[in-house]
Amino acid sequence: MSVTGINLAWAATANLDTWSLISHASGVVIGVMSLLALMSVIGWYIIGYKYFFLKRAMSESEEFQDAFWRSRDIEAIYKHAQHLNRSPLSHMFVAGYSELAKLQKSRSSDRDGDLENVERSLLKAQVKEVTRLEANVSFLATTGSAAPFIGLFGTVWGIMNSFRSIGAMKSASVQTVAPGIAEALIATAIGLVAAIPAVMAYNYFVRRIRVLSSEMETFSKDFLNIVRRHFLK
Repeated sequence: MSVTGINLAWAATANLDTWSLISHASGVVIGVMSLLALMSVIGWYIIGYKYFFLKRAMSESEEFQDAFWRSRDIEAIYKHAQHLNRSPLSHMFVAGYSELAKLQKSRSSDRDGDLENVERSLLKAQVKEVTRLEANVSFLATTGSAAPFIGLFGTVWGIMNSFRSIGAMKSASVQTVAPGIAEALIATAIGLVAAIPAVMAYNYFVRRIRVLSSEMETFSKDFLNIVRRHFLK
């Protein structure tokens, strides 16, 4: 290969460097890449935060259940539950216990009505806890479904620029087409980088939340049975 050919090949390679392609991309493609990068950063923050949040919620729920079934002193269970801030079960217990304490002070004779009040209090706490567990998880689902299409939009726009270059220069050489195609593929790649972890994390978190929701439903039934047998006679 001649020296001129080597220089041209080197120049073409330099122009197709990833950072060079990003910095010299069209405004629309840069906007698409920036949006996808922002979605990826936010998604990774949510993944990290939610992972440790749910891990602690599950460990504290296990700790609460051990204390709840081992201890016969409901006051001691109540005090212990107040220290388990991440456990949805402890929050449900605190809500149910508080309602039960109010009913015992009022000394109501309506047993069925009192039980319904406790059940309503547990259900309200359960809905609140499920909402807290699901917070920000929907962003991961949005990123997983939207990011590939946003990247595809950048791809289409880059290919359109390539065809404009071909029309303007009346040439279909590699030097004419390659930059636009390359920047388009980078947009697609960033979209996939943002989407794939988001989808995997979303499915993982949904499974964890489903397990905690099932435990909350079971605990609600167990707590109502205990209240029915021992407190609302």
